Amino acid sequence: MLGKPALVALALASTASGLISSPGGLRQGLSAHRRPRLSRALPTASAVVDAPAATSDKVSAENPLHVVIAGAGVGGLALANAFHGVPHVKTTVLEKTSKFKRFGGPIQLASNAMQVLREMDGDMYDNIEGKATFTGNLTNGIKDGIRNEWYAMFDLKNPASNRGMPYTCVVERPDLQEILLNRLDDGVVTNAAGVSGYHQEANGPLTITLEDGETVSADVLIGADGIWSSVRAEMHNNEAKGETSGATYSGYTVYAGELDYASPDNGEVGYKVYIGPQQYFVITDIGNGRYQWYAFLAKPVGTAESDILLKPAIDTGDGCRAGNPAYLRGVFEGWAPDIHDIIRATRNDEIEQRDLYDRPPSINKPWTEGRVALLGDAIHAMMPNLGQGGCQAIEDAQVLSEVLSGLESKSSASVAEALATYKDRRLVRSAAVQGLSRFASDIIIRGFDTPAKVVDGRFENFNYAGIVTRMLQPILPVFFKIQFAFLYTGYRNEAGVKDVATGLGLLVVGGGVLLAFAAVAADAGLLLAFGVESAAGLLEGGGILETLQGVGLDFF
Repeated sequence: MLGKPALVALALASTASGLISSPGGLRQGLSAHRRPRLSRALPTASAVVDAPAATSDKVSAENPLHVVIAGAGVGGLALANAFHGVPHVKTTVLEKTSKFKRFGGPIQLASNAMQVLREMDGDMYDNIEGKATFTGNLTNGIKDGIRNEWYAMFDLKNPASNRGMPYTCVVERPDLQEILLNRLDDGVVTNAAGVSGYHQEANGPLTITLEDGETVSADVLIGADGIWSSVRAEMHNNEAKGETSGATYSGYTVYAGELDYASPDNGEVGYKVYIGPQQYFVITDIGNGRYQWYAFLAKPVGTAESDILLKPAIDTGDGCRAGNPAYLRGVFEGWAPDIHDIIRATRNDEIEQRDLYDRPPSINKPWTEGRVALLGDAIHAMMPNLGQGGCQAIEDAQVLSEVLSGLESKSSASVAEALATYKDRRLVRSAAVQGLSRFASDIIIRGFDTPAKVVDGRFENFNYAGIVTRMLQPILPVFFKIQFAFLYTGYRNEAGVKDVATGLGLLVVGGGVLLAFAAVAADAGLLLAFGVESAAGLLEGGGILETLQGVGLDFF
């Protein structure tokens, strides 16, 4: 039986594309952009119902399509910006928080999201680029968390440059939100206006209800209100948050630290993923001498409170502060010095612990209902391992803007058809990214081990998981190349033949090679005969890339 370690390379390929997406919410911003409450003069539900029928459903600058967006996070603001300058679309963004304030850490914008933003508006992209710290053109990779040796490098630079795309970068979330807000006209965004639900008549009007009972009429409602979406709860007829909400605890908690840090590899390394038994640790450069790190642990829900007594009340002898730093020092005992150095440099108040929630891919759950559709975390919340949560919301926004901007009629049938097209274009790609993000955590934490190695004539960690991990090492570049081809080639969500071929290559070729090499690795007798190092050398000389390209699988 192959077991979990047989699948580790696909999980590593999923994780390798980035972990910068903050596990927290997306909707905090800047106090300078506080917006007024909605005017009571807006149409109420009764006014909408009792008003005479519109003289025409034809969309025009004089009779624009009114799109209401619930939520001023990255996805909601990206959609509002995509409509900016479209004369026949009127946009209203309803934000629950009473004011915007600076809150939240960096967000990763991978090449696919940066390309969408560049095509959306060149000036806006230039402003984002000016605030970005680029990591995709630096050294990035996976390290043996125990030995502190590079285990696998992955190339983010060439897959982007070969396609004429920007490099992957990180941007402070408040800076990104400020740029997106500044481009919108006054009155587009309204604070203290959380959406609680909606009602639509068959072939009739759409009425949106706010948390204070106020109502707003619109032609379209987009639920961009996050993982605990009230719009989704209304559509799926369940709780916004709770046991029936569809969001589940992932089984993982993350400690996230952010600090000023003089890293010895500053300017050379973008981020490093340290892997080992039952946990992993990430260090990333977020620019201007600041670093962020994540410690991913398999823990029951609620350990931020239940484990409080496990956290030392005094500093450790080697300089780790009391609380989370001293606790994590023990959790990562025996791991690489780089990990202990950055934990030691972090104050307790610079560390936040969050339990991670996500949703299974929404294959059988509706994305749309009549004039209403869901965007981003509201429909495909995902683990942060691919660094694609915000990126996929931006892709949602671009597709929604395309299908809605092209409408010539406001009729219920026309709007519903456009939103169904959005779902059809986004479903498979977002589900693939969402599923791989969750799969990565499960396999890396529960199935990965320190690679087996021959050291001074003796075997280290020569168990099943260690052997498989070592044997898979030289073929990981194949999976990285296929993965980045999938992410970067398909950002337009056109569902073309090339996108399908790339996805099939990832699943069929990747799965076949994984199973074949896992089966070889399981034969410990064969490995003993050749030695771990010799067996790896045979794999490295096997011409894997040439073989795949030779049979027409040229994704690169």
